[in-house]
Amino acid sequence: MGVLRPRAGGRPPAAIGRRSPATSWIVLLRVIGLLAIGLLGAGCGDDEPGGPGLYSATGTIEDVDPERGQVLIDHGDIEGLMPAMTMNFAVPDRSLLERLAPGQIVEFTVEFTGRSYEIVEARVIGEASADQGWRRLGDALVRTRPASAFDLIDQEGRAVSLESLGDRVLLIDFIYTSCPGPCPVQTANQVELQRRIPESIRSEVHFVSISLDPEVDRPEVLERYAREHGVDLEHWSFLTGPEDEVAEVVRRFGVGSIRQDDGTIDHTLLTFLVRDGIVLEHYSALEGRDGQLLRDVIAAVRDAREPDSQGDSEGGSEPDPASSRLEDAS
Repeated sequence: MGVLRPRAGGRPPAAIGRRSPATSWIVLLRVIGLLAIGLLGAGCGDDEPGGPGLYSATGTIEDVDPERGQVLIDHGDIEGLMPAMTMNFAVPDRSLLERLAPGQIVEFTVEFTGRSYEIVEARVIGEASADQGWRRLGDALVRTRPASAFDLIDQEGRAVSLESLGDRVLLIDFIYTSCPGPCPVQTANQVELQRRIPESIRSEVHFVSISLDPEVDRPEVLERYAREHGVDLEHWSFLTGPEDEVAEVVRRFGVGSIRQDDGTIDHTLLTFLVRDGIVLEHYSALEGRDGQLLRDVIAAVRDAREPDSQGDSEGGSEPDPASSRLEDAS
């Protein structure tokens, strides 16, 4: 099995390792790993971990953090050292770290120094499967989750649901029209992204902005907001609905929001990349401007056009010219 290439720029995919409510589950895994290390170190008698030395293990890479020189691995029992868990390991060898990527199943050797757990060798033996929640996005594997279903109304009062948007690649975010700053910036970034998508594939990408303030943001208010910000509404829906239904959609997407005494709403600015009812990735406002989101949109469209690209790319079809042009534009 060949080694998967890391994502462009060497950064870990957004779906793993982003510090936001939408990724609290991965933060929890990290905390569990750290607590487990502490418990192992505090053990006594037969419960003590093995002493310093080399140990063999097998696991699935969940995240790669180049800046910290670490990988997060969901591993089985490491005989003589620790039980199965998901935890971070240091990878001092930068060349080894660069060959690791999320979704790889690896056999690895961990050295317990007495103070830290360091991976000194690793061999890729497979890839995590779709049954485990992994999907291919371009040349990378990402851990995914089902998108929350919704059934709301758009800026023209028409019913719009996740199902009704069909097989288009979706970019879903959450805003409110009276937001004093962050939301207009978020929308402006999305408008810029929308304009960079070539006409040849634009019909395959649809933007969705769901209001965090549905009591105020009625359809006519959303339409005015969209027009003021130069949105192409042919490929963009601004959604609202009953307050309790919208709140449930926001909760299920994992977007934190708190209304302040002055009426403003503190919330996390996230964009979710969705295809076929699956959240492939999500991005902060800053990440949405670094080019990665555009590259991922290209990859998602290409993968939707060429389902066979989800498997081994060797001997596959010719690259899609539209995707190539968009990659050049990014």
